[in-house]
Amino acid sequence: MRQKNMSEKKIIPADENTFPDKNKTNHNDELLLVNKRLAQQIEERKKRAAELIIANKELAFQNKEKEKRAAELVIANTELAYQNQEKEDRAAELIIANKELTFQNQEKGKRAAELVIANTELAYQNKEKEKRAAELLIANAELAYQNQEKEDRAAELVIANTELAYQNKEKQKRADELSIANSELLFQNKEKEKRAAELVIANTELAYQNQEKEDRAAELVIANKELTFQNKEKEKRAAELVIANKELAYQNKEKEKRAAELLIANTELTFQNNEKEKRAAELILANNELEAFTYISSHHLQEPLRKIQVFADRISTDEHQNLTDKGKYYFERIEVAAFHMQALINDLLTYSRTSVTEKKFENVNLNTIIDKVLEDLKKEIITKKAIVEISGNCSAFIIPSQFHQLIYNLVSNSLKFSTKEKAPHITIESVYTKPTTKKNKSSADYCHIIISDNGIGFDPQFESRVFEMFQQLNNKTDYKGTGIGLAISKKIVENHNGVITATGKLHHGAKFDIYIPVV
Repeated sequence: MRQKNMSEKKIIPADENTFPDKNKTNHNDELLLVNKRLAQQIEERKKRAAELIIANKELAFQNKEKEKRAAELVIANTELAYQNQEKEDRAAELIIANKELTFQNQEKGKRAAELVIANTELAYQNKEKEKRAAELLIANAELAYQNQEKEDRAAELVIANTELAYQNKEKQKRADELSIANSELLFQNKEKEKRAAELVIANTELAYQNQEKEDRAAELVIANKELTFQNKEKEKRAAELVIANKELAYQNKEKEKRAAELLIANTELTFQNNEKEKRAAELILANNELEAFTYISSHHLQEPLRKIQVFADRISTDEHQNLTDKGKYYFERIEVAAFHMQALINDLLTYSRTSVTEKKFENVNLNTIIDKVLEDLKKEIITKKAIVEISGNCSAFIIPSQFHQLIYNLVSNSLKFSTKEKAPHITIESVYTKPTTKKNKSSADYCHIIISDNGIGFDPQFESRVFEMFQQLNNKTDYKGTGIGLAISKKIVENHNGVITATGKLHHGAKFDIYIPVV
């Protein structure tokens, strides 16, 4: 069949068209259709990537909120532990106060024993004080009045102790011990009343000892004041404990609210994760479509382009003498356009492969990659008499083929956009660092790669646009290119979970900062 076609081509007269206009139109239509589909798919991928970035930022923000709430919960638990310690301290103080009260009661018992001894001595002295009995009757009347006052005070003390026992019942476990102590104190007071009744009879002749009893009564008043003061202190502590319990209840309510908020946040996070999974599935589908387009581009687009180049070359070679100057110029333009189209398709294929190629990371010394790139660009470096300085010695887990493409694109850009007045001077520096850029605030170790030159540079207002697809900031005639090289570079850096930024000044060169995680 091919032989037949070749024979038919030989029979066709030289003045007839070798390629029908219809076939050319079909090829052009197919090329335009494929370009439109490519533009649409690229736009769709940009939108989906932007949605994925927004979702990741929202997820990171929510994770920070969860960490803040967890920290608040830890602080609240610490405060609760501190309040519990305060409660234990106050309970220990209450035990000490009860021990002091017991000690005071023991002192009162000792004084009562001393009073019994004094009464024994008084009985011995009563035999010698019969003469003073008449005088003591009046004193005894006064003493009876004073004893009545003492009984009233003892009754008040009994009422106070009863109220104290009631309050102690409302307190903690140790209130029972205080109640027992108060019961003992009440029993002792009753014993004192009995002894006081006995003393009424004995005090008929006891004028001398009344002063001593009054002193001891004053001491008892002081002890009662101390007991009253201690009871007030206990009431204050109990009030503080009530306030602390209210604060604890409030904090528990706040914790419940935060737990409810955390539950809602978790629900939202689950929903967003589901949405991310859906978008990831859509992105996988888009990548599959892009792979299909890559296959179409690599075969169906390049095949007619190769034919255009081949036959254009044949015409310009075989029919060169038959062409007018204008025709030669047109054929030169066709060859230039075909070459540009070939470069554009190759760059698009490279860009698509950076997304769908299997990512095999290896621990590689970056200087090894840089040396290979400089070897590939050796001819152009020598032609332009460029000076390349390398410093630093970083190693990182990278995809060697993609990283080679990244360094190659940036160094070749520095060579391409150099000035004619001075030789290109390119510096490549690599150091370990912790990035502090707005896009990436991390405590992990990064390899910071700095590639700078003394070329034509660019206006700082275009710093955010240089990594976009088909962005050419300079004259296409003076600086040939497709405008995809830096987009490929950014894609490779993103594949390594890194960050790339560009800074420049017109006629003062450009600098690219790359942060790549070491591990």
